[in-house]
Amino acid sequence: MFTSLIGAVESGLLYALMALGVFITFRILDFPDLTVDGSFTTGAAIATVMTLSGVHPVLSLLCAFCGGALAGLMTGLLHTKGKINGLLSGIIMMIALYSINLRIMGKPNLTLRNEANLFDGAPLLVKGAPALLVGLILAVAVKIILDLFFKTNVGLSLRATGDNKRMIQSFGANTDMSTILGVSISNALVATSGALIAFSTKQANANMGVGMIVIGLASVIIGEAIFGKRTIFRTTLAVLFGAIIYRIIYALALRVPGMDAQDMKLITAIIIICALVIPTVKTAVTEKQISRKRAREVITSLDTGTVSKEVH
Repeated sequence: MFTSLIGAVESGLLYALMALGVFITFRILDFPDLTVDGSFTTGAAIATVMTLSGVHPVLSLLCAFCGGALAGLMTGLLHTKGKINGLLSGIIMMIALYSINLRIMGKPNLTLRNEANLFDGAPLLVKGAPALLVGLILAVAVKIILDLFFKTNVGLSLRATGDNKRMIQSFGANTDMSTILGVSISNALVATSGALIAFSTKQANANMGVGMIVIGLASVIIGEAIFGKRTIFRTTLAVLFGAIIYRIIYALALRVPGMDAQDMKLITAIIIICALVIPTVKTAVTEKQISRKRAREVITSLDTGTVSKEVH
């Protein structure tokens, strides 16, 4: 049980970068970017191929970051300069990336078995789980960098573009550049997450990115539902913890008798439904309680008024 929980936390930290990338597009920019399903595999493909070619794993990871940024750049250009709907732009790039990823890999599956990667030789805080340490360091580092970035003029412009595009345009800001930058950073983080997962599992698959957007959204929704989203610091922290909590819930769900790995999509759908419905139900119950309290106060005041009149 303890081993599976450690594995879930480890996976959650590696997927946290992908969740932060999804957070940028869906929450900050309000941009429905489906490029994620393709750029996740792109990062894994680049990192795996370069590592197999003898390139240092750290350099391979940086190249995966750049590959994801390039994919996001193309999606941003399709939307802003090509005037293509944001959702459609992401779908187009997702489809294109499937073929591009196969070109990069040369075949549908690649293995890193017996190959040194980023996690080999990492100091062991937890025996047998170097990925836990590396994932923790990278997740916290990226979270801090994003917090600082969103406080800069460029970061504030990006946030304003998502909140009210017309208003920020009236101040002379280039919203197209903000959108392109945001989508590029998002997919760069997603690709980096894909590379880390490839190192962790020691393999890359052409279909490993399918459904990543749903997992990313689930992490964001769960984190926000539990920890709130009042400030950027709190929201990015919530997303990070949301990714970990999602993987823990998923690991526990698979231990339920009758559940199998093939039920992953169903489990994910149930988790998202619960994360969306529970806050709504909670709000409705709270509002109902407030309404009842007000009604009781009104009735009490009316009764008090009646008594006062009888006394007079």
